[in-house]
Amino acid sequence: MLYRKIASVIEEHLRSGTDKILLVEGARQTGKTFIIRHIGQKLFPNYIELNFAEDKNGRRLFENVRTVEDFCFQLSTVAGDRMKGRTDTLVFLDEIQEYEHMLTLLKFLREDGRFTYIASGSLLGVTLRKTTSIPIGSVRRIRMAPLDFEEFLLANGFGSAAIDTMREKYRKKESLDEAAHLRVMDLFKKYLLIGGLPEAVNAFVESRNIMQVRAVQQDVHEYYAEDASKYERENSKKLKIRRIYDMIPSTLENKKKRIRFQEIENKKGKRFTDYEDEFEYLISAGVALDVKAVSTPVFPIAEASNKNLLKLYLNDVGILTGLLYRNNIRAVLDDARSVNLGTVYESVVAQELHAHGFALYYYDNRKNGEVDFLIDDYDLLSTLPIEVKSGKDYTQHSALCRFMDNPDYPVKAGVVFSNERTVRTDGRITYLPIYDVMFLSPDSAAETAL
Repeated sequence: MLYRKIASVIEEHLRSGTDKILLVEGARQTGKTFIIRHIGQKLFPNYIELNFAEDKNGRRLFENVRTVEDFCFQLSTVAGDRMKGRTDTLVFLDEIQEYEHMLTLLKFLREDGRFTYIASGSLLGVTLRKTTSIPIGSVRRIRMAPLDFEEFLLANGFGSAAIDTMREKYRKKESLDEAAHLRVMDLFKKYLLIGGLPEAVNAFVESRNIMQVRAVQQDVHEYYAEDASKYERENSKKLKIRRIYDMIPSTLENKKKRIRFQEIENKKGKRFTDYEDEFEYLISAGVALDVKAVSTPVFPIAEASNKNLLKLYLNDVGILTGLLYRNNIRAVLDDARSVNLGTVYESVVAQELHAHGFALYYYDNRKNGEVDFLIDDYDLLSTLPIEVKSGKDYTQHSALCRFMDNPDYPVKAGVVFSNERTVRTDGRITYLPIYDVMFLSPDSAAETAL
């Protein structure tokens, strides 16, 4: 079974005795159902699982449930002998977004206290955005992402002790030896191809067959694109959502990496406000990662963000490389000179930062240029700029230098990630191997800046 960091969060919540209902959200095919089922069956002798997507397409037992008593009655028709007490009965409400009224009912199920509950949804962010009666105070929301690079390493037999050693070296700003560096870089490049979708990772671990992996990624990519037709009633919006989603890979190959609004419908004069709902759908669904522009950074960064200039990345780097290179793995593994991997490297950094809980921003200034990512450093109360390099010219970053030299900006250090093995600091800029991004977290950003 694949190791997932979120498992400890879910288990700790269920063991804590809190009456708040855990709501696990995230894109489809990230492993939510599997991990909740595994933990639920381990902790509770009476485990009940309700899939509302299946119910909606079948018997519709819960379609008109509006009260706790009605819910418990319908539950008894499918799991009567497993309905015991709160401490030994877990009711898992899967795909809860299929019945919006069930989200409202969570508050009353919590107050009733008859059982322990946990819920999940593949497009929960979209549904919560539309739901007027969100049970604030009754639920705890957490988001599940595809496997990050650390989880991918563990899935491929890389020992946790080795990762701990790498983490300590990262903290001390020490380099790996050449052999260890080459081993980790080999797995990192494979991660660029495989990504973090659990089914794709399992297919790779079991078969080492890129065609099987690509088949999984292609299916999931199509699922993501088709989901809009299920949750948007307006046909025009469905088409625009699909168009924006399909444009992401090619847009990332452009210099600015921003979607040109006039190209969505091939109409001049279009602006972000014309497509705000469509962008919000893709972001709330978890299938696209938004990186907001900042032209004059302050701390915290959110106070200076500009949604009109956001970039969109796919939520999984494996899907991206599948679309860009199909079954040609040499484009990534051999560092082919004819292939610019800058887009792929930026995508994997966006995926890692998002998985670790960072809000994503980038610096965009007409005069000074662009810096790939900005994150908040709460310990130093400053902005930490991040530049991502895929080639040998990793020391060339004029925009980053201008950004750091501006006395008006709250910045005390900067980071450059690249393929280079050696860790070194030049002035206020630290150069780190690209795989060290897996150690960045909101709590450890200050360690990088020290």
